[in-house]
Parts: sequence; C-alpha cells; structure tokens
Amino acid sequence: MPGKRLSTTAGNQDFLGRIECTLGEILGSPNQRLQKPLTGHGRKNAGTITLSAEELSNCKDELTMQFRGIKLDKKDFFGKSDPYLVFHRCNEDNTFTICHKTEVIKNTLNPTWKPFRLSARALCNGDYDRTIKIECYDWDSDGGSHDFIGEFTTNARQLTQGPGHINSYEVSQLLQHYDYTLSVVNPKKAKKKKSYRNSGTIELLSCKVEQIHSFLDFIKGGTQLNFTVAIDFTASNGNPSQPTSLHYINPYEPNQYAKALQSVGEIIQDYDSDKMFPALGFGARVPPDGRVSHEFFLVM
Repeated sequence: MPGKRLSTTAGNQDFLGRIECTLGEILGSPNQRLQKPLTGHGRKNAGTITLSAEELSNCKDELTMQFRGIKLDKKDFFGKSDPYLVFHRCNEDNTFTICHKTEVIKNTLNPTWKPFRLSARALCNGDYDRTIKIECYDWDSDGGSHDFIGEFTTNARQLTQGPGHINSYEVSQLLQHYDYTLSVVNPKKAKKKKSYRNSGTIELLSCKVEQIHSFLDFIKGGTQLNFTVAIDFTASNGNPSQPTSLHYINPYEPNQYAKALQSVGEIIQDYDSDKMFPALGFGARVPPDGRVSHEFFLVM
C-alpha cells in the first residue's frame, strides 16, 4: 500500500545496511525507480539500493523449458568449464532484472541443464514479445567473479515455438529468424578478434506452456469443497474422561482435536453448498452385536 513503510535488511547474514521507503515514493519517482543510500552500518558510504515498481499482468501462463550448450568456451585451466545460465527479464525502462538461474554443470563444454518452470509474469510480465537476455557463465569455486562465456537475447514468443535445427546465429540476426538454436556471443571477444564468431551455442530442447489456475478460478468454475470428519475410537487414545487422553472432554474448553475440526470447518463451510458435514468413526464396538467396526456414521 502506498502509505505503508517498506524496509530491506540483511536478515541473519552479514549486515550491509538498510533503507526505508513507502510504495508511494517508488511510484512517484521518475520511471518508478527510486535510489536510496544504505544506512545503519556506521559508514558514510555503504552503497545504494535501487527499487523499481511495475504492475504485474494477470497472465497465468507457466513455461517449462530445458536448454543445453554445445561447444562452449573452455574457461578452466585444468578442466573445461562449469557452465550455468542466468535469465534476465527486461523492465519497462529497458533495464534488466535477474529472474532465474540454472544449476551448475561441472567440467563440461556440452552441458544439459535440468528442465525448470517459470511463470510468464516472472519471465516477461506476460508480454511474450518482451526481450529476454540469457547469459552463460563459468562457475568458480572461490566465490569470486564467475567467468563470462557469452550472452544472447530472445523472447517468450520465439521460445514457445519449440526446438529447431542446431544452427548458430549472431545476436543481431536472432530476432530476424524463427530458429531456436541460439549463438552465445561474448562482446569483449568480438571486439578483440575479427575472426570471432561465437563462444558456442545454446539449444532449446523443449518449451511447454501451461495455464496455472488460481483457487478463485476453481471456485468460479463451480468447484465444491466437501468436509468429512473421521474420529478414532480405538483404545490408544485413552479414556476421554482422563486429562491424558487426546479425546479428553474438557468442561471448560474444546480439546485440540475439536479446535482443529472447528478451525478447518469454519473455512470450508463457505464452499460447501449443502452445509452438511458427514461424521464417521472407526475402531469401536457398535451395537447391537458389539462387533468392532472400522467405519460407521456418528448419530448426533
């Protein structure tokens, strides 16, 4: 809400500083981007945090994708590379925000990453023509800066066309073709070497789009929730007249079982058209013959 104070802190990690602002401050800033210095660390210059706001679309699509790399650049002196991908969503002001990272595949120039699921809102805010930037890095175990292998751009509309033939395209050609084997380009190497073509290719193996429905969608579609209770009458619960029993009949308040049933029932009853809740029991001797029954209706 515009009037509510928002704060960011480092939690249990190493504290770098904090900022506080309202959503209104972000929305009222040029291009809905607010930059404020970190405070509370005791240093004069602890860095800055940039906050941006964008209204989320109501797109409910979710994309399941899988990629692999082919002949990526070797970055490790004693090995090959430990590549991973970083996906960036393009913002309204043409800046980029990281929205997904794949796992690291160790010691290979031809990795196949696991399939992953990402909502269209996270990937492109539901705009299938919005640019997506994908970077490929070589992971370093020392935790420092990971070696940059290359990058390419695409968009969700292209990715949903599915995999194509394995071909390499320069980034400038990428959006002019409907083939989805994508060249990984390192801009620094391209400037230094006239013969440089790419740092390998990234191939889209699969892309599946599903619409993920919300709870409200199911209710609007006529979904009914039915509440049924089953009570354990076996001797393991103890004598209900004793406080040690899980079914203890407390004269002053309901026991924990009764409280749980009431809490769940009060919520579900609004989604049950007939407001009738079957109650059953099991593990008791029932009349008239006193045989043990593992399913019987309770009569109120």
